[in-house]
Amino acid sequence: MKNNDKLVIEGKELNSRFFIGTGRYPNPFVQNEAIKASGSDVLTFAIRRVNLDDPDEDAILQHLDGKNYTYLPNTSGASNAEEAIRIARLAKASGLSNWIKIEISVNEKTLLPDPIETLKATEVLAKEGFVVLPYTSDDPVLCKRLEEAGAAAVMPGAAPIGTGLGILNPYHLSLIVEEANVPIIVDAGIGSAQDVVQAMELGVDGILMNTPVAKAKDPVNMARAMKLAIESGRLSYLAGRIPKKRYATASSRYEDQMIK
Repeated sequence: MKNNDKLVIEGKELNSRFFIGTGRYPNPFVQNEAIKASGSDVLTFAIRRVNLDDPDEDAILQHLDGKNYTYLPNTSGASNAEEAIRIARLAKASGLSNWIKIEISVNEKTLLPDPIETLKATEVLAKEGFVVLPYTSDDPVLCKRLEEAGAAAVMPGAAPIGTGLGILNPYHLSLIVEEANVPIIVDAGIGSAQDVVQAMELGVDGILMNTPVAKAKDPVNMARAMKLAIESGRLSYLAGRIPKKRYATASSRYEDQMIK
């Protein structure tokens, strides 16, 4: 991979394109080992799971092997823009982070993001100086509107959260990438390394995931697999695949195959 092929969000250069969640692991040891195996620079977690009076007490937020992570707290549990904005302000006031993942849903069955409330929250928080990364549906028009509202990166879902269904609409994702002037991070719905490679080959800038790692039979090895899939998919995208054809093409000319 090119040495200068780094993901940059709001001026911050990241060495990894893997954003990893911190919930649902079988125990803290497995969680920490999986995070290390992922090579991720960015950790995301629900603010409601953190003691905002003393964030450093929470095991989720401990540095691993002296590495400093970029924290991406999320507003999971918010059902409207007002709630998400309040949660983000609390996190920033506690000294936790000025990065925020907007996550607003009103249907507990699908957990699909509310497009109107997400756009409202993004507009307000971006104006307040937050580095806003909204989780949204794979709607190309909405993703563009979120960018225009000040999102530092946009995070469309491949499928509903935790389903592991993979990329349901690669066409939409490709359109989102084509139109974007900010990084596109696929968030939600990933199930396997195959899904990750497909997303990266579409040109997205990174992947955020939690469940496919945390709930795997072997979370540590799955984290390692996802890391390699992200790197492989990115390299494949940069290298440029051959065009698809209807008929076969010999790898050598007919004349070269003749016995002379």
